[in-house]
Formats: sequence, C-alpha cells, structure tokens
Amino acid sequence: MPNLNSLKEKIERQASRMKKAERERPTLIGQTIYIGTLGLLLVIPVVGGAYLGNWLDSMMEGYSIRWTTSLILVGVIIGAVNVYYFIKD
Repeated sequence: MPNLNSLKEKIERQASRMKKAERERPTLIGQTIYIGTLGLLLVIPVVGGAYLGNWLDSMMEGYSIRWTTSLILVGVIIGAVNVYYFIKD
C-alpha cells in the first residue's frame, strides 16, 4: 500500500504542475513584446554609436569613417551584452 500512496501523490503533483504550466503559458502578445524588447536592446546602442561616430567624423578634416565604424562595433558589443543579461534574468 505505501507504493500506491506514493504513486498517487506523484501523479497529483505532476497533474498540478501541468495545470499551472497551462495557466502560465506565455501569450502571443507577451512573446511579441519580449522579442521586441530584445530587438531594441540590441539596436539602440548600434544606432547611437553610428550617430555619435558620424558626428565625430564630421568634426574631422577630410573624409573619414573611422569613428563611425568603431562606435558601431562598440554598439554591437554593448547590445549583445544587454541581450545576454536580459535573457539571463
């Protein structure tokens, strides 16, 4: 009889976990917001780096894209770190 009780408890726990998972299932709008947030966390530092680099390059004599390229790469790295920490939590 002890095995029968433990089996019954195990089945009840699994059933309650399944019901809880069904109730807390992410909705389409929730998933869309999550993906959109990830996109913004990646894109905003890249665009900011491009604008800042372009402004710094316009201050220099002649044609240069050195700052723009460098700050775009820095923006990609910062954006990737942002996404990593957002997903990690």
